[in-house]
Amino acid sequence: MSMQGKKTHEIFEKALKYIPHGVNSNFRYWGDDDTLVIKRGQGAYIWDMDDKRYIDYRLAFGPIILGHAYPAVTERVQQAIEGGTLFAWTTPLEVSVAERICRMTGVDKVRITNTGSEATFHALRIARAYTGREKFVKFEGQYHGMIDYFMFGTASSKESNLGPRDDPRSDPMSLGIPKGISEYVLNLPFNDFEILEKTLAKQGEEIAAVFVEPMLGNVASIMPKPGFLEKIRELCDRYGIVLVFDEVKTGFRIANGGAQEHFGVRADLATYAKSLGNGFPIAAFGGKEEIMMTIQPGKTAHGGTYSGNTAGVAAADATLEILENEPVIETVNARGRALMDGIGEILSEHSIPHVVTGLPAMFGILLGSDEEPREFREYLRSDMDLYEEIGMELIARGIQPDADGREPWFVCYALSEEDVAETLTAFNDAVKAAKK
Repeated sequence: MSMQGKKTHEIFEKALKYIPHGVNSNFRYWGDDDTLVIKRGQGAYIWDMDDKRYIDYRLAFGPIILGHAYPAVTERVQQAIEGGTLFAWTTPLEVSVAERICRMTGVDKVRITNTGSEATFHALRIARAYTGREKFVKFEGQYHGMIDYFMFGTASSKESNLGPRDDPRSDPMSLGIPKGISEYVLNLPFNDFEILEKTLAKQGEEIAAVFVEPMLGNVASIMPKPGFLEKIRELCDRYGIVLVFDEVKTGFRIANGGAQEHFGVRADLATYAKSLGNGFPIAAFGGKEEIMMTIQPGKTAHGGTYSGNTAGVAAADATLEILENEPVIETVNARGRALMDGIGEILSEHSIPHVVTGLPAMFGILLGSDEEPREFREYLRSDMDLYEEIGMELIARGIQPDADGREPWFVCYALSEEDVAETLTAFNDAVKAAKK
């Protein structure tokens, strides 16, 4: 049965005439019958063109930390853009946002940009400029944006394309990526101390950076093993490598200071986006002053016409102010914990082996085993088909996680206890239906 009602279907048919596959990001395409067109959002809810309401756990793939159309944010943006939107000069709002980011995360200096992809790309360039090296390490299943250098061994890869575990290949995610780029990328299994140490012992002097999502934001929020992030920190110090935390998803979501605060490990550079602006286009990268000051006009390039645009920085200024002054993270964690516990209990009652992974603000569900997964390859062996069946049954009942279990459930400040109860009731019904 199609997810699309009559009006949604009509508008999507029109979209197909003018936009490839009717979407402006491949991740939004669920097929011609199941891709939705959204009319509006408010708080924890979205509505499609047929006015069907969903409790939203996709939250635009994570940015909506407060809630859709959050009044304090939209009002700040409306006020700010009345004075103009773009100037090619520094504005007071940019300074305010930079000051907040530095205070909340502990970075020394920060540059503002527009998307997570831009932030990670510039962080890579700075790390290369700072070290004078070209290669870098990333981990299987991790996604660092739509940049050619990072699109190897992502969460979209098949295990058969990754190569032997102790000698992994850099498998491109897309056509159109030059083969030569793979020579600069070392794609390693997450949470494997031994392979990481052996790789750096052999090539550490050639490596500019280690990029890591501190938890696998595109693989059901798989967590780092105790000591793994600390080991990366130790090895980067040993070989003079820049440690980059990709906090595009974890930043301002799992703690006000992001993963660096939560896990107690300091990176040299960190990238931020998503929750930084509660859905407005803004991103940032920051870190140690010595490394950030590698950015020099005429030497190491960073730029962007829309970097620091008024709408983005006004949204970020309001969002960060609310995060600092209200119990956002505490509330999100309470709602998320209730969901994690409730979902686990329901799956146990139905005798479905499972693990609920991650943290309350962004958690994942793996089916088919009771063993905690530690890397992307282990996730690929979970029962992804059953998860998708349950996910589609939930969406039919007005609860919208991503039907692809690689994408976490995201929780926002606006989600109520009643929403949690409704979700768990629907989850129980969805499991019953999927088992049939």
